[in-house]
Amino acid sequence: MSEYGFVSATDEVLSVRHDLAERVVAALQRAGLPACIEGELGSRDRAGARVEVQPDAETGSAAVSVFWGCDPAMVQAALNSLQAGRTDTPAFRYVGTMGLHMQSAMIKILLSSGIIATLEDDTMNPDAVLVFGMMSDLPPALRPAFVPPEPADQPSADGPSCAV
Repeated sequence: MSEYGFVSATDEVLSVRHDLAERVVAALQRAGLPACIEGELGSRDRAGARVEVQPDAETGSAAVSVFWGCDPAMVQAALNSLQAGRTDTPAFRYVGTMGLHMQSAMIKILLSSGIIATLEDDTMNPDAVLVFGMMSDLPPALRPAFVPPEPADQPSADGPSCAV
């Protein structure tokens, strides 16, 4: 049992989830974003992507989630505004806006890395990214078949294209 009365996932399941979380961290870091797994030393005090592994045996959603964290001083300013009942301050709006912008960017980075990711449809975590697995783990019939078209060799208004 977990601390909230939910049945915990087996060690084998948690191992697979941690492997996926490490792939998520690596993909985000390759793109130049700071990223860490939640619970690592100092992870709460860092700006960047925090990857969480869900410990429950039955997840109502994804087994791995990603959250964007702004600079801790900015987050504290937003919390202070919230505690004062002021949700109209620049600090409060900034943290929420950056979370939504980074959600979109992180989903695109993860999808480009072959990781199945989507936005969270939850008003309590509107900027969360849900991660379900690797595209390579899907049977071929369920893998995305869309291949972006190659750019057309059309000269721009500024002159010939730079394509080689």
